[in-house]
Amino acid sequence: MFNGRMCAAMRGPTVSILAGLLAACSLTAPANLPPPSPTEAQGYGEELHAAELDLARGDADQAWRRLAALPEPATAAPAVAYLDLKRRAAFAAAHPLEGVRAEIAEERFLTQREREAARRTLLAELAAASERGLPLDARTARDPTVSGWLALAPIAAEAARNPAGASAAIATWRMQYPGHPATALVRAELLGARTQPPPAGRQIALLLPLSGRQASAAATVRDGFLTAYYVSAAGERPRLRIYDTGETSVADAVSRATGDGASFIVGPLTREEVSAAAALTGSRIPMLALNFLPAGASAPHEFYQFALSPEDEARAAARRVLADGHRRGVAFVPDGDWGSRVLAAFSEELTAGGGTLIDTARFDPGLIDYAPAITRVLGIDQSTERFEMVRSIVGGKLDFQPRLRGDVDFIFEPSDARTARLLRPQIRFYLAGDIPAYATSEAFEPDPNANQDLDGLDFPEMPWTLGSGLADSVRVATRNAWPVGGPPRDRLFAFGFDAYRLLVALRMAPAAGSISVEGLTGQLSLDSGGRVRRELEWAQLRDGEPHPLPQPPASPSAPPLPGATPPAQPGPSAPPGGASPPTPSSGH
Repeated sequence: MFNGRMCAAMRGPTVSILAGLLAACSLTAPANLPPPSPTEAQGYGEELHAAELDLARGDADQAWRRLAALPEPATAAPAVAYLDLKRRAAFAAAHPLEGVRAEIAEERFLTQREREAARRTLLAELAAASERGLPLDARTARDPTVSGWLALAPIAAEAARNPAGASAAIATWRMQYPGHPATALVRAELLGARTQPPPAGRQIALLLPLSGRQASAAATVRDGFLTAYYVSAAGERPRLRIYDTGETSVADAVSRATGDGASFIVGPLTREEVSAAAALTGSRIPMLALNFLPAGASAPHEFYQFALSPEDEARAAARRVLADGHRRGVAFVPDGDWGSRVLAAFSEELTAGGGTLIDTARFDPGLIDYAPAITRVLGIDQSTERFEMVRSIVGGKLDFQPRLRGDVDFIFEPSDARTARLLRPQIRFYLAGDIPAYATSEAFEPDPNANQDLDGLDFPEMPWTLGSGLADSVRVATRNAWPVGGPPRDRLFAFGFDAYRLLVALRMAPAAGSISVEGLTGQLSLDSGGRVRRELEWAQLRDGEPHPLPQPPASPSAPPLPGATPPAQPGPSAPPGGASPPTPSSGH
């Protein structure tokens, strides 16, 4: 009798597959069904054989069409032969989702040892598919088993290139998909692939101003950091000590942390603290500062910098404008240091890419009427002046419709959410609602009822806000840990969570510049100066809700940052990056 094990052992030769199929079709049909006729079995086998030949000739699409049109056999041996070939054809024809489904279906007929071998093959195929750039979005699959396999593809590819650097992504995957069939395989094949042991130092220090003016923001960052710490595998956690820089100087906190045995420091948080930490002399241990140094300041060796920079988002907005095909536009920005820094970053990036800001208006965000700035920049006031001149000459009653200037391709309107909800409707009132509009993430706060007037606004946003597999799993973990209440889960919480993930990647990676971390605040990597770069997703507000936007067909490459201005809000001491006024809400 032909069985699943025999069939699994003959995955290669076409003749063996065909012979096994024909034999099984004639010998193992269920008792309650008539056996297929020799003609039917032969026809099925010929189609299978033709699909195998299509694959051998490199015509994967034709092979996939043949197999997709065939029904799955009801018995073990022919089903294994069919599903194995279908999986291989699916991957060759760029249908990895169907390839995963075929392997899962095939496992029903395999022994445990055969399942393990099939899973190893599937993992290798998924890694290769990721390297080829095939579509592998885990969110397209409703079945968590299928979704887990798809999510594993880029991790397996990264682990092949940089085993240590994939550690954080593997930890996230294990948290997202507990009990997944690939768990043992991940442990053996991916975690076991590390070429270097973890660093010898097993203690880390977290420096935050947990007392004083920044205590609320620091507490939210701490809670995000601790969440990432405790959802990681217990055996992989270093010892952690937290130091309050609100009650001691940065120099003392760094000295105490080093003396207590820390091999890596995360923090401090504010601009002044980060500058003080960079200025320390003598021997030092690696540090991930939670803000950027001022423009032009040089960073010591192994001094990494991570911040939620509005300037970086402004540069990203300029690149998006250019990628969307727009070249000439206007900007409305709030008065103050924040608006000046955001406008400068946007204008610099736009100009470098061949675009032009043809006019700019500054306005007082404390007001509620922005008509003077809007009408001047959009040319409405000039149109009105021309009308008044004509009326004074011809006299009488004249019909009048103000006209916009005709050379505006886009509008850049960064602000906080409260201001955006006032500014956007007024721009629409003055006939500019159809002009593409861009902002930074500060313009959005989740509230469908309050955001109706922002429809059409494009902005970059972190996955924590827009949603992702990682974000969903972290929300579940925090709900389980705090069924009622718990820490605020705003952008600073996500920032703290990602700080721990960056720490893990930096400690494990043989070369820090090679890290790539999926985070709640974006896809994270390092530039040549040790600054963390965040790649954000883009969304557009429709009916008050953010809807993801596709990537543009071609996007200008971002030049290396020449020393970005410190991403902090106005004031002597600011949290990472500093959101637009008012300060982002945060707390214990």
